[in-house]
Amino acid sequence: MHLTPRRRRRLVAALAAALSAVILSAVAGCGSTEPRDPLADARDGHLTIGVKFDQPGLGLREPDKEMTGFDIEVAEYIAQYLGVPPDGITWKEAPSPQRETLIKNGEVDFIVATYSISESRLRAVDFAGPYYIAGQSLLVRKDETDITGPDSLENGKKLCSVAGSTSAQNVKEMYPGVQLQQFDSYSSCVEALSRGKVDALTTDDIILAGYAAQYPGEFKLAGEAFTTERYGVGLAKGEDAARDAINDAIEDMIDTGAWRAALEKTMGKSGFPLPDPPQVNRY
Repeated sequence: MHLTPRRRRRLVAALAAALSAVILSAVAGCGSTEPRDPLADARDGHLTIGVKFDQPGLGLREPDKEMTGFDIEVAEYIAQYLGVPPDGITWKEAPSPQRETLIKNGEVDFIVATYSISESRLRAVDFAGPYYIAGQSLLVRKDETDITGPDSLENGKKLCSVAGSTSAQNVKEMYPGVQLQQFDSYSSCVEALSRGKVDALTTDDIILAGYAAQYPGEFKLAGEAFTTERYGVGLAKGEDAARDAINDAIEDMIDTGAWRAALEKTMGKSGFPLPDPPQVNRY
């Protein structure tokens, strides 16, 4: 078929418009996100689980990319309980400020990342558990003698925590006179503490014990725990069947002794006193 120059221009314009519409539709489709169905993904043989990458003893990506820590052990047990072997897990880094977003956007099936259950978070996501109960404490340099608890920080000491964490919020509410500096990760706080940029780091005692064990002779925990933090498995609102199945997995892990074995394997050498397992509350 012979096309005149005018018809050729019209055809090219029409094709360009159609192609543009297809591209815009695809982009819009990529931007529309919704939470995942963990049980459906488990039936397909895979799960994407959000964890920390920088917390020794809890959730740490080793130099060879192997994932280690108590949270990893819990996540793998849950996955196995749901029928997914370790090689069917995709690990997704879940920094504290991004956890709710990762769940709501469907980037993870669930999160096992020292994720404290709180009333405000329960309005945004659901939780299974708790699978561990911790307490907020302080990490200081080994030669520090002035800091003995959060009250001793109100004399000009600089305290580091992570933006979006329960620990940072607790300090704001309970100790408003403390000079709080919020970083993007606890490993950044540890580096700042080592270099003398801050005087103390605050988060949960088991997390701090992991850092102290990673850098023997450099840091120590100071004072007693001053909060109670219930670690839960975070997942999307409305996934009741998945939440119940994860609760069943946590209870099974505790009842079979696998919970205690995992905690001793990951935190036993830290010298941190290992607690008894929690009661699963089924939120």
